[in-house]
Amino acid sequence: MPYDPSAFPPFAVTVDLVVLTVRRHALCALAVRRGEPPFQGRWALPGGFVRADEDLAQAAERELAEETGLRVHDPSVPAQDNGAHLEQLATYGDPKRDPRMRVVSVAHLALAPDLPAPRAGGDASNARWAPVEELLQQGGYGRDTETVAPLAFDHAQILADGVERARSKIEYSSLATAFCPPEFTVGELRRVYEAVWGVALDPRNFHRKVTGTPGFLVPTGGTTTRQGGRPAQLFRAGGATLLNPPMLRPEV
Repeated sequence: MPYDPSAFPPFAVTVDLVVLTVRRHALCALAVRRGEPPFQGRWALPGGFVRADEDLAQAAERELAEETGLRVHDPSVPAQDNGAHLEQLATYGDPKRDPRMRVVSVAHLALAPDLPAPRAGGDASNARWAPVEELLQQGGYGRDTETVAPLAFDHAQILADGVERARSKIEYSSLATAFCPPEFTVGELRRVYEAVWGVALDPRNFHRKVTGTPGFLVPTGGTTTRQGGRPAQLFRAGGATLLNPPMLRPEV
């Protein structure tokens, strides 16, 4: 029998973004206040519907740019400002996750260095960085003068999955450098690991591990005093994508 599209109930596809950065030594996620129903006025992850003429990656890149002003980092360009690492995270398809209609979301994880306040766009009336621990512990984000409400849709679960992906992936890959500027110190990289994992690391032991891992870091030949104290050696990300041996998370 010929295929009849009308025989199947329609549904929409969206992309949701878990955008993580390290600000003031804390792992933060981008939260946007929804400007339209459903969940108008509630905080949510940035995202939106996939257009008919774009694939999932294009939709994720467009939403990232529209709602945050960020663009995706091009690996062929060694140094970029305001660039973000972007990868697909997971797919969420609970029939009741969106009250409007059946909506399947393909979530993406974006990582970026310390960034200024984002700009709101699309249907978001406001956007801001919020500490991940607050979002995960409270299930939502609120100012001192407002009642804390859960994140819209199933975004608390998506955020938790994105955070765990980042925490586990920096154990065996060089992804932690995505949180750093093009040139960084070992101390700055250590503070990334501490912020993402939520633990304190021994500076000397960490320095020995990262500088002794083949292909992880490459000295630039420069130094900096931006962290105060004596000049610290500057590094850039090496060519290795997988770390051998891995940087295992301390047991807490």
